[in-house]
Formats: sequence, structure tokens, C-alpha cells
Amino acid sequence: MASPAAPRPMLQFVIRRLLEAAVVVFLALTAVFSLQFLAGDPVKLFLPTDTTPKQIEEFRQRLGLNDPWPVQYVRFMRGALRGDFGRSLRQGEPALDLVLERFPATLALSGVAMALALAIAIPVGVLSAARRNSWFDHLSIGATVLGQAIPGFWLGLMLIYVFAVWLKVLPTGGRGTWAHYVLPSITLAAFVAARFARLTRSTMLDVLGQDYVRTARAKGLGPRRVLYRHALKNASLPIVTLLALQLGQLLGGAVITETIFAWPGVGRFLVQALLNRDFPVVLVGVFLTAVTYSVLNLLADLAYAWLNPRVRYA
Repeated sequence: MASPAAPRPMLQFVIRRLLEAAVVVFLALTAVFSLQFLAGDPVKLFLPTDTTPKQIEEFRQRLGLNDPWPVQYVRFMRGALRGDFGRSLRQGEPALDLVLERFPATLALSGVAMALALAIAIPVGVLSAARRNSWFDHLSIGATVLGQAIPGFWLGLMLIYVFAVWLKVLPTGGRGTWAHYVLPSITLAAFVAARFARLTRSTMLDVLGQDYVRTARAKGLGPRRVLYRHALKNASLPIVTLLALQLGQLLGGAVITETIFAWPGVGRFLVQALLNRDFPVVLVGVFLTAVTYSVLNLLADLAYAWLNPRVRYA
């Protein structure tokens, strides 16, 4: 009797990664639930200091904070699975809806910044590796070190001063036309581009020393074809991994840039929620950041398996 056909390795790989992503999201929910108690009593932190004990007790009862923490935890998890994180303490609207309303603005800014970073970093990294120890290589290394050393908030303020205040060619902040994307995108892309360029250069140097690259050159293939068709494809695995991590960092870490440029995104909204001690909104922001990281890492793993089939069997 023939044995049943074994599931395809790619399907097993996808199922395993989906289960791991679900575990990460579950742990993120648990961490988010615990965060609201680390800073002390959330009711006393939110209400004014002149609030009477009776009002504090009524507010705590309304939020369900008098229940034992296991009861609160189960209620929180059930609400999170339904997308219900409670209402904003300031605005009285569902916290999840308030954050999701601002997510497209953050997504658009992060997407433009990532596209700009890749458009600059990949060619610079490839050419720097191909022309090792040339003036272009030394110049690009200096530029990448500078890009990683300059703090984002300082770069953003300098860009505002030069292009918005002094030259008056770009707006200081807000969101509207393409011009509003220029300065915050450059601010976000500077560090990311420097990191991608350094990684691309190092991986390309390693690949260019492999035997198959020398064989391709010995067969008479042109330098451009060797670089972009053979070397860059095999050097793209760590770049794909870094792409997922950096995009997640851009989506969750654009807080300072959005605040400097008054960008109406999630990061700026979360800063305002933290200052107002609006805990339901902060919890949603942290949860969405964790989910975004998990999804992007899952996509990176799938892309990694597609580019390198040996990963599926690991």
C-alpha cells in the first residue's frame, strides 16, 4: 500500500511561520496588558489631582479595574481578538478606530522613505563594492557613516531651517501635496539608506569573491550582467531580511519625525496620547506595532524561502 504523499516543504514552512507569528502576537498582547500597570494606578495618573475618592472609585469601576487581574486579562484578550480595545479616555471614541484613521498617513510616509532609501542605497552599495578602494568607495563609506551618525531629530530641524525657513521652497510640516513628503521622507530615509548601503557593499564583496562569479566573468559576461544578474541576486537574502525589519521600524518608530513635521500619523498621535495618559490609545499603538513587525517578518521569511529553497528544509 502506497504511503500518503508528504506535505510540500513550502506549505509546512508557511504553516510553521504562521504559528510562530500567532505566538508572537499573543505574547505582544500579554505585554501590552501588563504595560498599563507598570506606571502605577492608571486611574490616578489620568484623573486630576483634585478628584475626590468617590469619583476615582466610580471611574475605576467603570473601567473594570476593580476586578482581579486574571478577570481583566481574559476580558482584555477577548476584546483584543474582536478588535475592541476600549474607548479613548479623552475623545470617547473607539481607540482602535482612532489609530487606524491615522495609519494610512504613517504608511504613506514610511513607504516613500523606504523607496527613497532603497533607490539610493542599492546602487551605491553595488558600485562601492565593484569599485573597491576607489574614490567613490571611500566617499560612499564616509557618507554612510555620516548618515548613521546624524540624529534624525537634528537632521529634520536642519532641513526645516534650510529649505522651509531660509530658502522658503518647501513647507515646514503638515500633509497635503507631494512637497510635504520631501523633508520628512529624507529625514526618515537617511539612516535607513546608510544602513542598506553598508550591508549591500559587504554582501556584494563577499559574493564577488565566489567561484561562480569568477566563472561568469571567465565566460565573457559583461560587468553589468555579472553584477546585477548573478551577484546582486545572491546578495539579496540579507537585504530582504533587513528590509522587513527596517520597514517595521519605520512604521513604528516614526514618532520623532512625525512630531517634528506635524505629520498626522500614528506616531504623532501616540505621543499626544502618552502626554494625555490616554492608555487605551497607547495600548492599540503598541499592539499594532507588534503585529506589523510580526507580519513583515513573516513576509521576509517567505521571501527568504522563495529566494533560497534550502531555508524551507531548515
